[in-house]
Amino acid sequence: MIYGPRVTLRAIEREDIPQVNAINNDMEVELAGGGDPPYPQSLARAYAEFDRNAGEGSREGSNFAIAADGHLIGFCGLYRRDEIASTAELGIVIGDKAYWSRGYGRESLALLVNYGFIMLNLRRVYLNVHARNERAIRAYRAVGLVEEGRLRQHVWSSGDYDDLVYMGLLRADWPGLPDYAIGN
Repeated sequence: MIYGPRVTLRAIEREDIPQVNAINNDMEVELAGGGDPPYPQSLARAYAEFDRNAGEGSREGSNFAIAADGHLIGFCGLYRRDEIASTAELGIVIGDKAYWSRGYGRESLALLVNYGFIMLNLRRVYLNVHARNERAIRAYRAVGLVEEGRLRQHVWSSGDYDDLVYMGLLRADWPGLPDYAIGN
């Protein structure tokens, strides 16, 4: 587990699946996150995916539950790791709206970025985000990600086209975290 002042990044457990499924089926959360059009996901499918992934025992990707105040508020991870280029794509969802715009996403991102640079020896992390997701872009910038490119009117979301913004952060530009802790 990775501990910050207010959040803990920990493994996603089977008992988290109902909350994860609720987050994945929340239209407001899905539209805020951008990406693929939202589709309903059954609880049975969510359990099946979890069981299949747990049964594979793969260490591909670094998926974390984000816990605060004793419960799951979202999840994050590092995906598409490229061992040669030493890069990974960053992803995060704060699904509990009571924790939106209060710095929990920013803290989770900082912990995840630090984990990627320090523990996984990544050289660069990156992501893409819909340009209308100004709250997320502010959080990404606060952690140090910079805009590296933009595809104009590239994604269809909520009845309109939106720009897709590419952002990234190099380890050389990361100051690190003084209160970063890994433990049981």
